[in-house]
Amino acid sequence: MKAGSITKGIYLVWNNEPVLVVDKEFFNPGKGAAVVRLKLKNVKTGNVVKQVLRTDEPVQEIFVENKKAQFMYQDQENFVFVDPKTFEQLEVSAKLIGEDKYYMLPEETYRITIYNDEPVGVVLPLKMIFEIVETESGAKGDTVTSAMKDAVLQTGLEVKVPLFIKKGERIIVSTQTGEYVARADKGDS
Repeated sequence: MKAGSITKGIYLVWNNEPVLVVDKEFFNPGKGAAVVRLKLKNVKTGNVVKQVLRTDEPVQEIFVENKKAQFMYQDQENFVFVDPKTFEQLEVSAKLIGEDKYYMLPEETYRITIYNDEPVGVVLPLKMIFEIVETESGAKGDTVTSAMKDAVLQTGLEVKVPLFIKKGERIIVSTQTGEYVARADKGDS
């Protein structure tokens, strides 16, 4: 495929290593050839590199498999998941999980990315529900303003929430931006 066709979230071979395209930005300078600025995450080491390619440069896409598995626990080096059908354990390196560790909830089901029979990453849901474990008390009448305050979720993730949100409440958070989306209804899970 051509570099101009690259999209965020696909896997490529770069320097003989499998990489995930974490970010892509198209840039047309006006003079000269258009380019794409890429952020590539090595799926073996977790290292992120920036790369600039002309849009007509060839790149090699690789195909990965996704398998659903439940997050069980984290040890020093890995996040351990279990396939609920086969009870097979899948270990994903903490280096590869990186900052996504704040979205790992015990017994939550995630899609594990497999390349060459080896887990190389986790695909997060677009939105997740978390409980607030720490935040300041909001003042009465703060339900109409758009003012925000800090809150800490059960995983340690810090987010800005509206002033009316209280400790113990459940909220929906975007895993792409790390931002508050809405209060979670009692029926949400």
